[in-house]
Amino acid sequence: MNATAEAAVRQAVEGFRAVHGGEPAGVWAAPGRVNLIGEHTDYNDGFVMPLALPHTTRVAAARRDDGVLNVHSADVPGDTVRLHVAKLAPGVVGGDGGDGGTGGWAAYPAGVVWALREAGVFPGESGRAAGGADLYVHSDVPAGAGLSSSAALEVATAVALDGLYGLGLTPERTALLCRRAENEFVGVPSGIMDQMASACCTAGHALYLDTRDLTCRQVPFDLAAEGLRLLVVDTRVQHALGDGEYARRRAGCEAAAAALGVRALRDVPYGELDSALARLADPALRPLVRHVVTEDQRVREVITRLDAGETRAIGPVLTAGHASLRDDFAVSCPELDLVVETAVAAGALGARMTGGGFGGSAIVLVEEAGAEEVGAAVTDAFAAAGHRAPRLFEAVPSEGARRLDR
Repeated sequence: MNATAEAAVRQAVEGFRAVHGGEPAGVWAAPGRVNLIGEHTDYNDGFVMPLALPHTTRVAAARRDDGVLNVHSADVPGDTVRLHVAKLAPGVVGGDGGDGGTGGWAAYPAGVVWALREAGVFPGESGRAAGGADLYVHSDVPAGAGLSSSAALEVATAVALDGLYGLGLTPERTALLCRRAENEFVGVPSGIMDQMASACCTAGHALYLDTRDLTCRQVPFDLAAEGLRLLVVDTRVQHALGDGEYARRRAGCEAAAAALGVRALRDVPYGELDSALARLADPALRPLVRHVVTEDQRVREVITRLDAGETRAIGPVLTAGHASLRDDFAVSCPELDLVVETAVAAGALGARMTGGGFGGSAIVLVEEAGAEEVGAAVTDAFAAAGHRAPRLFEAVPSEGARRLDR
């Protein structure tokens, strides 16, 4: 481990001791992600290309044999949340002092335990001690920034429990169970991309993923070797995917697929897009279809360019993707649009919002020599517009979920 990882392990172990007493059995981590291209395509059975960030959620954990799940977050004010594994159900977290409704951060680790229990892999109470755990959570994945902080928490919890109990989870099954936790327990109708990225990405690569069958390929993505950088600009505009807008767009996509007689919008050929749009009686569905079909095509174009060694050529594809998200899918916001417009005008090769939208972050592909100038231009533009100063950092393709202390 490098010095940063060693410091993270020490902090997690010391935090666990202070909160729970005793020693954790280990420390596990899962990263946040940025999505290079392929937005709102995952729940349409389409294609995506995320990469893991160096920012992670760490979970120090120890087993319990009384069916109790104690979870504590160093990042959220408040006491340890005490939950009962047997009581966990959608709409009921199962905490002491009432049903503990599903609101709040604790619903994510609770949902993972519920999903593991429902899948029959988490220890139950059939003639033996019930499984449980003490968890101490600490994260540097920015929350609400469209960088999958929730998926990082889910996956880190799952790999910690797998490590404690030897559940035998593959990265793919981990991702599927964590998505079930988010969809059915937390109530956010997300696709599979975020959990797959957190569980499966490898350092120095982007993950080219077919979200229908979960086949994937690790695509080399060493920007530094090519004199390039990928900047993340966190607008600090908080987004909440559970507020209904995300769900409405997903429902619209499903309605459009049904109207077109296909399993999912992924099945509408790019070359037949115009005829498909003409067959839709509801004009509100047409821009949703246009975005998804053209976005899948943009993913194909990016992978073709990367395979050919033409990394700089993906810049305009990223910018076109932002225009589609802004105009057709209507999930951008003024701050995200300002990042893209300013960065491209300042010499960036391309830029677009990343994540579900309604705030969060944008990515900017730049020449290494111009990165500082582009970043300064964006910061100055925010100040001139009266916006809160954005947070900028470099996206370095990093490792997926893992145990840290071995």
